[in-house]
Amino acid sequence: MSLTPAQQYGKGPPVVAEEVPWYEKFDPDRRLITGVAYLRLKRIMDVTLCLLAMPLVIPLFVVVAILIKIDSPGGPIFFKQLRTGRGGRRFWMYKFRTMVPNAEELKKELMHLNELEWPDFKITNDPRVTRVGRILRKTSIDELPQIINVLRGEMSLVGPRPTSFDSSTYQLWQTERLDVLPGITGLWQIEGRAETEFDERLRLDIAYIERRSLWFDINILVRTVLAVFQGKGAK
Repeated sequence: MSLTPAQQYGKGPPVVAEEVPWYEKFDPDRRLITGVAYLRLKRIMDVTLCLLAMPLVIPLFVVVAILIKIDSPGGPIFFKQLRTGRGGRRFWMYKFRTMVPNAEELKKELMHLNELEWPDFKITNDPRVTRVGRILRKTSIDELPQIINVLRGEMSLVGPRPTSFDSSTYQLWQTERLDVLPGITGLWQIEGRAETEFDERLRLDIAYIERRSLWFDINILVRTVLAVFQGKGAK
């Protein structure tokens, strides 16, 4: 950063150094573990953490299922949607249902209220979301069934969020995110916002891909837990 003559001699407004985002401190050229070894250890970490969480997750599943049925009878407990994974492969991703049973039909009627660039879709205070659904979304509990996708090898705990639209919608530079398994959480969840456009989310995804390591994954998981408890992060 070049200084003006006034700043060089101690006059004029002080220069404030721009803060470097924490994730940029992870040097992409000095990964702790790379290649096949990293992928195998990442898979071991994913499965181990999911299995260790089961004694807590299973009772929570039962409670959430009961609340969903009481609040919004007539619909399924789980919501499944085709998402795009590694290599552009489509798979069924699972979530707890947070909307009314006919949410997809109502989406067409609410299209004019979309706040993001298509094919993304978001409405502030979406009328399709149920009372229990708002709590589940606020606490990110609605994402817990994706543990099933992790155990099946379709997702990882950390990675780019899988999109509902397929890879044919992607521009060429955006396809880099398809080189890795999608994740339950990632940089966008802790650094972005719900209204972040797809291109900006892509830049965070690429920043993750270029720096990925077990230590980086652990940092993201810890920051995700903190963000959930603080009510921050993006969905």
